[in-house]
Amino acid sequence: MNTEQQKSQLSILFADISGSTALYDKLGNELALHLVSRTLEVLKREMARHQGTLIKTIGDEIMCTFASVAAAVDAARDMQMAMEEQEPVNGQHIYVRIGVHCGEVIRESGDVFGDAVNVAARVTAITRARQILTTQTVVEQLPPELRKKARPVMRGELRGKESALSIFQVIWEKDDTLSTRIGMSAFRKPAEALSRHELLLRHRQQVLTLNEIARSALLGRDETCNLVIHSKLASRQHALIEYNFGKFLLTDHSANGTLVRFSDGQVIQLNHQQIVLHGAGQISLGQSFSDTPLEVVEYILQ
Repeated sequence: MNTEQQKSQLSILFADISGSTALYDKLGNELALHLVSRTLEVLKREMARHQGTLIKTIGDEIMCTFASVAAAVDAARDMQMAMEEQEPVNGQHIYVRIGVHCGEVIRESGDVFGDAVNVAARVTAITRARQILTTQTVVEQLPPELRKKARPVMRGELRGKESALSIFQVIWEKDDTLSTRIGMSAFRKPAEALSRHELLLRHRQQVLTLNEIARSALLGRDETCNLVIHSKLASRQHALIEYNFGKFLLTDHSANGTLVRFSDGQVIQLNHQQIVLHGAGQISLGQSFSDTPLEVVEYILQ
């Protein structure tokens, strides 16, 4: 094992914004990006109150760890209550779904890996809006008062697991209503959300496919980049696209920003920001689409 790797017993929490793609369609890219950023800050604040550690932000989702299952579940409940207090924008409420699991993880360079992380991500993938789902492993370690808040909801077969897992819902509302028990089906993430996806990138004669095997591509002016963009406005290592927990994330690292034009014509400019790519569109490194850039990267999610 690498000397920088450490094994630890931790609780892993994923909190994911429900229907974030629909937000961009309804509210436009700038307002939707603002709401996503605001929501992530609310989630991080509640995480910090319970001494959690932020591992990474994955587009519209955070991944964090806690030293105990009680701290993770308390944080999850407070995250949902904090979101309930947020005012709607243009009549649009923002909802989150949260998955929690615990177990042995490998810590390396500020990240965590292992089967427990994969299970936590897949529990989140079957969670509905305003729900907290967790596993029997977590519930068995909860103190009595919190264990009373956990209700068995299903036996789930998660991809990559040979046997089914008992899945529990953690009640966070003071009033245990029917809607809390069943969640909001309109915002349910498909069970196949973590199945194989591919992102096709094309720039002039260069074609690149990202998926679970080829997970990242660096775009920029430097010849060492995966997609080399010959433009004076492009930084040497301008932007990174990576596949992470079922999402294709574009992160700008440049001086001039990265512009994304979606298939509906909406354009968003990133300045050291991150966005989840969806559908199809075009990417311009540092040059506005109104200037009719020649060096454009086309993408399509398939």
